[in-house]
Amino acid sequence: MIVLITGGASGLGEALTRKIAADSKHMVYFTYNNSLDNAQKIEREFSNVSSIYCNYEDEMDLDSLTNKVGQLNIDVLINNAYTGTFLKSHFHKTSSEDFLTNFNKNVIPTIKITQAAINCFRKKKFGKIITILTSALVNTPPIGSSVYIAGKAYLEQLTKVWATENSNFNITSNSVSPDFMLTSFTKEIDERVVEQITEKHPLKKILTTEEVAETVSFLLNTSQQINGIDMVINSGANIK
Repeated sequence: MIVLITGGASGLGEALTRKIAADSKHMVYFTYNNSLDNAQKIEREFSNVSSIYCNYEDEMDLDSLTNKVGQLNIDVLINNAYTGTFLKSHFHKTSSEDFLTNFNKNVIPTIKITQAAINCFRKKKFGKIITILTSALVNTPPIGSSVYIAGKAYLEQLTKVWATENSNFNITSNSVSPDFMLTSFTKEIDERVVEQITEKHPLKKILTTEEVAETVSFLLNTSQQINGIDMVINSGANIK
């Protein structure tokens, strides 16, 4: 299959790219912004991988990517890219502008790319949309995460709309909601907090990006009968 992964050069995105590209039957395209060196490294390691530069904050870049979606004739879209930080400040101390900025940087680009993908999928009567959310939508949200959580909650509802509106076209929309992971996205979190998270974890072990990539790979390869579900990866700490 032809797969497009947004934000596929670092963190969870890199794990997704590597996992899917390991199966040579897939052609994997992935976007990157600030990870040129890593993007080139991945391309050297896999002959079935190609990177695409895209700055979500640049309208021309975004338009170029959405136009390219149809040209690539993709079968699968994995919405993974996120620009911003996990924790900021308490909700009552957060500027309303921060919510608008996050919406424009993350939600709108995801909407535009997914619209382009759905138009492509409808023509070929096949497609898969897999969107990365967060288990914080099920668990107790971390203090200071209101901007991040609000954006992910918006996408959570859209994944359901995509599933119901396109099922007759053999198009699926599912999501994966991982628990806390150690990536560049969470690097600013205090080590003591990480220790507390580990201690409270049912397995006493923090989720890895590779484990999440395994779950996404399952959705990539599974039947079109699986549609409209959210796979929460949190060791049953909270059950949806």
